[in-house]
Amino acid sequence: MGIIVKKRPELTWWDKIYLPAVAEGLWITSSHFFRNMFFHTMHLVGLFKDVRAAATYQYPEESRPTSPRLRTRHRLTKREDGSPRCVACMMCETVCPARCIYIVAGEHPDPNIEKVPVSFDIDLGKCVYCGYCVEACPEDAIRMDTQLHSIAAYSREEMMLDMNELLNPGTTKNQPVKTSA
Repeated sequence: MGIIVKKRPELTWWDKIYLPAVAEGLWITSSHFFRNMFFHTMHLVGLFKDVRAAATYQYPEESRPTSPRLRTRHRLTKREDGSPRCVACMMCETVCPARCIYIVAGEHPDPNIEKVPVSFDIDLGKCVYCGYCVEACPEDAIRMDTQLHSIAAYSREEMMLDMNELLNPGTTKNQPVKTSA
């Protein structure tokens, strides 16, 4: 196994002066500028409201669309009866490189189901959002598809997600779960 040396292609005179590249950059920049100016001006007079005026998103008023494949906050899936789908097999806790998942297993009253999680906690302060827990789960009980990006908190205790928060994404410890009546 030897070292392969690749020769760079020889630049022509036109490539060496860089004028075409500079002109192309100026063309792209000026086309973006004049397009944005046109649509912003039209928005001021009430026209073309359905066309985006700029390539940037005006955060926090306008949120950027995310890919459905993006790994966001965790959630536990439920069975048809509303109980957690998790069988406390501890595979997600074992595979987690950050060691941020804590599961306490208990017996289920139904003899057909071996175990259930008594508590299922995730420390978002330690989580690296690798997704290994989702891949390791044989029951498809844990997912990272909530599209919730808010993981900021004022204390470390608020970064801990318990089973109630994982079963009902978007709720917090201080906010009760809303049930449909």
